[in-house]
Amino acid sequence: MKNTYSTAKICPYVPPEGEKERSLVKQKDCNLTLEPDLYRILTKSRNYNELVHVWKSFREAAGKPIREKYLRFVDLSNEAARLNGFSDTGDMWREAYESETFEMDLENLWQQLRPLYEHLHAYVRRRLIREYGSDKIREDGPIPAHLFGNMWAQSWVSLLDITQPFPGKPSVDVTPVMEAKNLTALEMFKMSEEFFTSLGLKEMPEEFWKRSLIEKPKDREIICHASAWDFCNGKDYRIKQCTDITMEDLITVHHEMGHIQYFLQYARQPNVFREGANPGFHEAIGDVLALSVSTPKHLQSIGLLDEVADDPEGDLNFLLRTALDKVSFLPSGYLIDLWRWGLFSGDIKPEEMNTKWWDLRLKYQGICPPVKRTDTDFDPGAKYHVPGNVPYIRYFVSFIVQFQFHKVLCDAAGHEGPLYKCDIYRSIEAGQILSQVMELGSSEHWSEAMKIMTGGATNKMDAGPVLEYFAPLLDYLQEQNKNEFIGWKSNDSTICP
Repeated sequence: MKNTYSTAKICPYVPPEGEKERSLVKQKDCNLTLEPDLYRILTKSRNYNELVHVWKSFREAAGKPIREKYLRFVDLSNEAARLNGFSDTGDMWREAYESETFEMDLENLWQQLRPLYEHLHAYVRRRLIREYGSDKIREDGPIPAHLFGNMWAQSWVSLLDITQPFPGKPSVDVTPVMEAKNLTALEMFKMSEEFFTSLGLKEMPEEFWKRSLIEKPKDREIICHASAWDFCNGKDYRIKQCTDITMEDLITVHHEMGHIQYFLQYARQPNVFREGANPGFHEAIGDVLALSVSTPKHLQSIGLLDEVADDPEGDLNFLLRTALDKVSFLPSGYLIDLWRWGLFSGDIKPEEMNTKWWDLRLKYQGICPPVKRTDTDFDPGAKYHVPGNVPYIRYFVSFIVQFQFHKVLCDAAGHEGPLYKCDIYRSIEAGQILSQVMELGSSEHWSEAMKIMTGGATNKMDAGPVLEYFAPLLDYLQEQNKNEFIGWKSNDSTICP
């Protein structure tokens, strides 16, 4: 299944009137891969039909062919889970969080965050209507899934150019600067390492630089999904990433380097405890640093931003960009495993699994497919973590706890002012707290690690710091959305109304 995903290729788009061009497209031209080809088309094109083509074709190439294999996999995985004493695979995955109330806690966290997401959704929907027309997007409807600049509608950062509240202000997207400076993938990784060491954390071992793969090879096919690897010998740690020179990938570099730092910190633990306090902690560490890295103040300090708009308008531009990355992700991070847990438990039947996928996408994300989907399609299979069998709720958890961590580390760094302006760069005090938690690995229950992180203030996940971080943005969105329908209506989740 992973091989099908990683080698999926599609043909280039030909406009409806381009019959001559269509006849010239040979099979050898049908070599567009997800990274970087489709990523670049999705982020840069504003051609509605081209985006439909890319969205639909990738799902036909990567998802649909593995439908039957995935059903067989579910059977085998459930069999293994039952042999290990669990009721099904979902039950086995949730065990990592060691909480009787885990599912209820997740739903409560989502309900706390839902108003923020719905206001962002309504604001973006209005801007997309201006771009594509009300014949493509209803004012009270869900948004077609192919219009967000991301194959899975998880990150909406590519829409910054049409959604930025105050376009006259300096851009908070430094991708053009990175390109102009001819920044290399290696320099991006060195930049990330320097942030970690500025906190008093560990340097990357020599083997890391020798054996990591940080650019897409030209001589062979590989799975390009970014990943970090611990070879459990205390010195061999690697990242595999097809790095593109973009701000988004600069953030991804910090995320993956966070995994490596965690590996290094708990390396002295017995093998059984060489894991994150829970899977969400592992995902959160690099992202916590990325919250500092993406601030205009920090980007200026490392030479990627010439001018900082230090005023309410500049702040709102920055907060919106961050929300287009972080807030946009939340429902998707939640629903992918809701769907899998339902399939593993039997609550979702094989003959309805694609329909149920879109029911969840509509309910939580407010998105819909641009072309008719049926249960012969297998759209979840076009998301790497499904064929790759990677539990996904860890990302939702990480997006909650990283803001909790950020708040604590900012206090330790002596930050004063709004949470969104904090940069913990060069704070040894913040680094010591991080190190203290990471060194534990999974030797303590994650609630104990949370208690250490928060100085005893809480041992639970809390969405409060997320809401504090984005409070000025929510105020702005509520003002902008006074005449907007908040939420969405649809009678059919399998095609946009």
